[in-house]
Amino acid sequence: MSRHGNCLDNAVAELFFSSLKKERIKKHIYKNHQLAIEDVSDYINGFYNPSRRHQHLSGLSPDAFEAAAKQAGAAVQWFLVTPL
Repeated sequence: MSRHGNCLDNAVAELFFSSLKKERIKKHIYKNHQLAIEDVSDYINGFYNPSRRHQHLSGLSPDAFEAAAKQAGAAVQWFLVTPL
């Protein structure tokens, strides 16, 4: 485990919160805590997770990656059940 203040252990979390602050929080002034929670939840569930492209997925969004995996899985499943 690294020392206090070393961000290498938290690189994924640091990147996420940096993106959240740049793209959502700094652009809004929230009237109350509940509106802030709803807006951040909408960002996470509506944009960040399903549609943002991820480098570790070869530049695909998670939705596109899952669709490609299902197609590949169906082809593999067809090959496995087809008699030789």
